[in-house]
Amino acid sequence: MFLSVFDLYKIGIGPSSSHTMGPMTAAARFLNELKSGSWPRPHDAVVTRLRVTLHGSLAFTGVGHATDRAVVLGLCGYVPANVDPDRVDEIVGEVARTGTVQPEGHPVYQFEPARDLVFDRKKPLPGHANGMAVEGLDRDGQMLLRRVYYSIGGGFVVDEEELQRRDVAAPAEPGQTVPYPFASAAEMLSMAERSGKSVAEMQRANELVFLSPSELDARLDAVADAMRDCVRRGIRQEGVMPGGLNVRRRAKAIHDRLQADAARNVFQPLIANDWLSVYAMAVNEENACGGRVVTAPTNGASGVVPAVMEYFRHFHAEAGKAHMREFLLTSAAIGGLIKRNASISGAEVGCQGEVGSASAMAAAGLAALMGGTPAHVENAAEIALEHHLGMTCDPVKGLVQVPCIERNAFGAVKAVTAASLAMKAEGLHFVPLDACIETMRQTGRDMDHRYKETSLGGLAVNLPEC
Repeated sequence: MFLSVFDLYKIGIGPSSSHTMGPMTAAARFLNELKSGSWPRPHDAVVTRLRVTLHGSLAFTGVGHATDRAVVLGLCGYVPANVDPDRVDEIVGEVARTGTVQPEGHPVYQFEPARDLVFDRKKPLPGHANGMAVEGLDRDGQMLLRRVYYSIGGGFVVDEEELQRRDVAAPAEPGQTVPYPFASAAEMLSMAERSGKSVAEMQRANELVFLSPSELDARLDAVADAMRDCVRRGIRQEGVMPGGLNVRRRAKAIHDRLQADAARNVFQPLIANDWLSVYAMAVNEENACGGRVVTAPTNGASGVVPAVMEYFRHFHAEAGKAHMREFLLTSAAIGGLIKRNASISGAEVGCQGEVGSASAMAAAGLAALMGGTPAHVENAAEIALEHHLGMTCDPVKGLVQVPCIERNAFGAVKAVTAASLAMKAEGLHFVPLDACIETMRQTGRDMDHRYKETSLGGLAVNLPEC
């Protein structure tokens, strides 16, 4: 299974790829099937009302992660890439007022969020911790169409049939075979050695099966630009973030102080860490406020990769678009291995799968820009991931704020440290990346569900009531 760079890096909105972007996409998928008419029903049956039930982690932390709002947006026909974050309140408010949705090309459907959006915290669905059922009902309340979807992290959505096929290697479609189909880090290194290509060059060759060179570069540039725009917007904004914790944005104040210190030529021995932290916090504050972000590989971990990219731009005057493309291609190759062989879902393996994966991806990308070989890249990713193993996902009040925002800052710092260590070690190390990824998978499997994005353990229950 080839994972494109654009599978890992999706432009959307906050605060969560699995709890916001995923459910929005699932609701839109249901509408598409409903509109197609290719589902069995009595000849005179007409869907007049919609109902959505959230299960597992989506039910436990859905309000804090804006899942309820995402479902409304999805049933209105929006997808993460095309919804305007500044219009979300208006759209959601109109549905609450009228009790209806009317997506383009559809009739008006009854949908009263207070009645038709159910948070079922008692009955998890069997396929994944992030499960939801979408139903179409007739005027008498009889169900005509029901589909179950799972939001498996990073904005990826699968239905029940797709979930069953997920771990089964399907035969490649004609014309879809990629030249470097590495499914493990060991295969990646072996193919790199035989071909003489870098990780980015192999990933690029794979992408070019589907896109022309100009299309690929344009889409990579769009992702890099969206990340940078998010950083820039985040360091301009102030105020209290939504959700009830009354946590204030801090990125602007820290950024302004760093700028003032630089103007006075004040020596700061930790200046690189400070800039990394403020860049990451800027992105995750934007994410927490429902702004435009890029999954990297998830929204909860969306600050790490942009922070390291901005750090490289900040301290390397020669940095240009070609560097950012190489960074994204290299990091996506590593992210694809982690998603394929473990998980990037906090609800499945805890935050090791989100910030840990992001840190590994960023470390790999930076090592490549520092002139590292594929062995350096693999080593950098392993170091960063290894030192996130066991990290729980315990968001306070179900919001992607505490500890998520600062955690991204530390993930970025670890990524830079990992890349530096790998470059100094000449790519030689004791633990292979494949072993580290498998360890993360096993650790996530063994982790208690309270520490996997349910807000039932950890910091989420050990702070005074807010």
